[in-house]
Amino acid sequence: MTSKKIYGDYQTPFKFALKVCKFLKEQKKLKPATILEPTCGIGNFLKASLIFDTEKYYGIEINPVYCKICAENLSNDKVRIINENFFEYQLPKAENVLIIGNPPWINNSELSKLNSNNLPSKTNFKNLRGIDALTGASNFDICEYIIESLINFYRNTNAVIAMLCKISVAKNIFQDIVRVNVPFKSCEIFTFDANKIFEISADACLLYLELTDENIFPATCAVYDFDAPHTLKKILGYRNGKFYNDISISTCDFDGKCFFEWRQGIKHDCAKIMELTFKDGFFKNGENKIVDVEEDFIFPLVKSSNIKNPIIKSFSKYVIVTQKFLGENTAHLKFTAPKLWDYLNQNADLFGKRKSKIYTNAPQFAMFGIGEYSYKPYKVCIGGLNKTPKFSLIFSSDEKPVMLDDTCYFIGFENYDTAYTAMIYLNTDKAKSFLQSLIFAEAKRPFTKKILSRIDFSKICATINIEELILTESALGLENYLDENILSEFLNLFNCGEIELF
Repeated sequence: MTSKKIYGDYQTPFKFALKVCKFLKEQKKLKPATILEPTCGIGNFLKASLIFDTEKYYGIEINPVYCKICAENLSNDKVRIINENFFEYQLPKAENVLIIGNPPWINNSELSKLNSNNLPSKTNFKNLRGIDALTGASNFDICEYIIESLINFYRNTNAVIAMLCKISVAKNIFQDIVRVNVPFKSCEIFTFDANKIFEISADACLLYLELTDENIFPATCAVYDFDAPHTLKKILGYRNGKFYNDISISTCDFDGKCFFEWRQGIKHDCAKIMELTFKDGFFKNGENKIVDVEEDFIFPLVKSSNIKNPIIKSFSKYVIVTQKFLGENTAHLKFTAPKLWDYLNQNADLFGKRKSKIYTNAPQFAMFGIGEYSYKPYKVCIGGLNKTPKFSLIFSSDEKPVMLDDTCYFIGFENYDTAYTAMIYLNTDKAKSFLQSLIFAEAKRPFTKKILSRIDFSKICATINIEELILTESALGLENYLDENILSEFLNLFNCGEIELF
């Protein structure tokens, strides 16, 4: 295991570090009195920042090998290299501070799996509540934590933060400083090609943030390309207290509260055992072993990568489902499904290795994201990992409920017509344009329950008529199925019977 992986770092090439520092000096006209790099690595950013010729330089680095290299590369009396853990070091209080660098691009759960000590104390630093604090919402990026900590420490000063990070991290930071009313003069994102610089696949940027002690609270964040820093790409921002990926996009106002409740697919963290394929008349698991268990507990499975066609009713993947609802005791399987019980116990060690806290004190072989809604016969779904909105209606011809994995989101229905109509509405150009204005396509998971829950169907129904729906059917490659009766039944759900259909 390399130290690079343990510490989650990608050393910035000196040439690129110098390019960033020249940009800050020449384009942003910065004249800092103190320069701080919280995770300085081998010192390329510190070395590049010598062009500012400031009086004080601080470089903090946990890795003693890097500290030695850094000291050798920077034999300058103004530069102080500190071999400390950033999360434990007392930062210097100073005016006119420029904070630069490239913090670790890795999240806390990944570092924990590597048994790395380059971690902050385990606090819920975003003050998340309930299940969000136990699941992915609290699985924060270490880089994000470091920048948030710096903002909190230098709040109400004239410090400038210029850090390399993932674009999703920069977006989260902007949203957080607006949410908690941190005063700042400017927040800008300058995107660049991480593959060229670091030889990694990631959406990357330079986050530029000017803090202030004045009561200034901008609600926008401009996005540029680092190689064309004067050409605006888009503007992140808030409108009526709600965040949009690009407030310059003109879309229909479909923002509100969704009439239907969006759900996330099932989570089991044991794919080799729980996920099956049907080959040669047998179910086989991820180890290519035949699985002979009660078929009442085997269901068709759809993942984000499967959501391509508007209607999906044939399946290549299947999943074992051990519960009907969250927290259900699975001990009954010993009697109701003895073959399944034996199979699960034969692989009990793999279930015991699941890291997520959601399984702590849960029943044996428990799953997550399971409930009455999971067993709806018709579902309209979207892949959370998708970059553009694409909705599918899924169902099984044998009426067996179809399950989705936890990268997907769905709304469930009891009848086909309602589900079909909802799918068509969501796939209209106007609905997709609205969603595109909400999502951050550069994020690992652009679509979330929070985003989808903002879709107000009553507003959509009041704007989109049956002619547009029929055109959408055609654009999706579907024969016309919708008629006035089906649409009227759907509109009655929202008390929209008086809406013009044409």
